[in-house]
Amino acid sequence: MIKVLVVDDSAVVRRICTQILSAAPDIQVVASAPDPYVARDLIVTMKPDVVTLDIEMPRMDGLTFLRKLMKHYPIPVVIVSTLTTRGGEVALEAMASGAVEVVCKPSNETSLKSMAVELVEAVRSAYHARDRLHRRSTEAPVQQQVRHTLATSSLHLIAIGASTGGTVAIEQILQSLPETTPGIVMVQHMPAFFTRSFAERLAKMCRVRVREAVDGDVVEQGLALLAPGDKQMVLRAGPRGYVVSVVEGPRVSGHRPSVDVLFRSVARAAGNKALGVILTGMGADGAQGLVEMRKAGARTLGQDEESSVVYGMPKVAFELGAVEHQVPLQHMSQRILAAL
Repeated sequence: MIKVLVVDDSAVVRRICTQILSAAPDIQVVASAPDPYVARDLIVTMKPDVVTLDIEMPRMDGLTFLRKLMKHYPIPVVIVSTLTTRGGEVALEAMASGAVEVVCKPSNETSLKSMAVELVEAVRSAYHARDRLHRRSTEAPVQQQVRHTLATSSLHLIAIGASTGGTVAIEQILQSLPETTPGIVMVQHMPAFFTRSFAERLAKMCRVRVREAVDGDVVEQGLALLAPGDKQMVLRAGPRGYVVSVVEGPRVSGHRPSVDVLFRSVARAAGNKALGVILTGMGADGAQGLVEMRKAGARTLGQDEESSVVYGMPKVAFELGAVEHQVPLQHMSQRILAAL
């Protein structure tokens, strides 16, 4: 059983989260707390495997509490936050500070049903990430010799897919890529609003331009397009080059956006002109799509087990023969540039 502590100042939210999690056969809510001070004592006595944590709380905000936890008592944390742009920014800051997953608080009955599935999966992902909670790597910036390599590249675009732990991984990779990098299309499992905040955060720290994709965006050199939360993104070849379509659609491999949807479209549209990269994440989303990319002649890379927060998606892809090379996160940018 995965033992969970629910921390939220709202008694209603605590009750809802407890009911949702308790309905899962492999999860036990051992306690709930209205603020970080009560949570601190419960963590010591109850020793939960995972904590769900609100951001805005009295006496101490969730972000401050998270940072204290990561410093003194590392434990997997799932942020349960309000669906707003500001909430997205703070949630991303929380993930950069050590949180494993983010789930949106429900606003109506429909979103409550969706939140129930996402919360259970987020807790399971966080539990599997407990052994690699603090694994963070750094790499040196790309030097001038890479620019010559990129100038002669025969590959037209890069497709990246990630889930649990992927925000930190994508951030690290993109920060090391020069502005001459071929166009990038990306899926990171995140809720709506949070993807926009994530794209804006990346844009401030990377040499490549980054933005949340909109329907009809052209894939350009030095531009990274992130699939919007709760939408599917597909790549198409057109007279202007490669274009993304952002569409409504069912969940695929349990996700919207889905890495499989993106990768399969890249296999059809770009074939051997593409490079596929599958990063840390629980489950198997992207594995079959990467198989199709490799069969179409694309180059493929997968994050290795040691550097993955959750070695799920890249593991399945590797076992299916979709991954050409397994690469530690700290070397992924160099391997991407070498492939180009």
